[in-house]
Order: sequence, then structure tokens, then C-alpha cells
Amino acid sequence: MKKITLLILALFATMQFGISQKYAYVDSEYILSNIPAYRSAQDQLDEMAEEWENEIDQMYGQIEEMYRNFQSERVLMSDEMRKKREEEIMNLEAEAKKLQHKYFGPEGEMYQKQEELIGPIQDQVYNAIEEIAEEGDYAVIFDMADSATLLYTNPQYDLSDEVLGKLGY
Repeated sequence: MKKITLLILALFATMQFGISQKYAYVDSEYILSNIPAYRSAQDQLDEMAEEWENEIDQMYGQIEEMYRNFQSERVLMSDEMRKKREEEIMNLEAEAKKLQHKYFGPEGEMYQKQEELIGPIQDQVYNAIEEIAEEGDYAVIFDMADSATLLYTNPQYDLSDEVLGKLGY
């Protein structure tokens, strides 16, 4: 009898603990889109990316032109001249790939600039969410941005505007 009573008490305590947890969610895309500094940083990054893409596209355009010229003149060239031209084209192509990696690679300039401009803003948002979680005694706060895992959410648990208020927006 004591075992059954203890088991029932343990089940009841577990159920109460699970029920008493508070959950909420935020939409980080919505939050970030309402922060002027983020929009400005994103515009700056987009501008840089477009400039770099144009530079790389020009190089590839030059490579294509060199290749077309090579194809049309190939018949008239000696073996030595063909090898030299092929080498020039391959070197320029390697240079273009190197430049592309320099700008857009995993540790490239775009990544570094993104960390420099957007990282501090994301840190502020995270800290505001953390403060709200502690103040509101939330066990979990989900992020709705780019997520299809939450099939239904009640708008009353959306803390996105509260995060913006905490940040002063």
C-alpha cells in the first residue's frame, strides 16, 4: 500500500512539475527587421556582396572570352602556344576561385564583416530574450524564424514585441 501511495505521489509531483513550466516563443526575423541598425548592416553587407560578385563575374567573363578565342584560334596554334594559352586560362580560373573563396569562403571577408556588423546586434537580442526568460520564469523560449517544427502557436505567448521593447524599439 505504501508503494502504491508513493508511486501516486511521485506521478502527481511529476505531472505538476511538467504542467508548471512556462513556454513562449519569439520571431527573431521580425525582431531583427524592426531594428534599424540591423537593416543598415544588412544593406551594407548586401552592397559589399554585390560588388564582390560583380568582380568575380567579370573575371569569369574574361575567362569565357579567353576560352572562346582559344577555341577559334586553336587550329592555327603550335602545341607550345596551345599549352601556354590553356595554362593562362587555367591560372585565371584558379585566381577567380581563390578570390571567390577569399570573399565568400567559410572564414572569408563576408563572414568576418557579418560577424563584425550583425554579431553585436544578435548578442543584444539574445541577452534581451534571456532577461525576459529569467524575469518571466520561462523554461523554454522557441524561435519561430525559419522553423516548421511548431505547427500551432497561440499569439499570447509571442514575446517578440516584448523583446523589441526591452531593446528600446
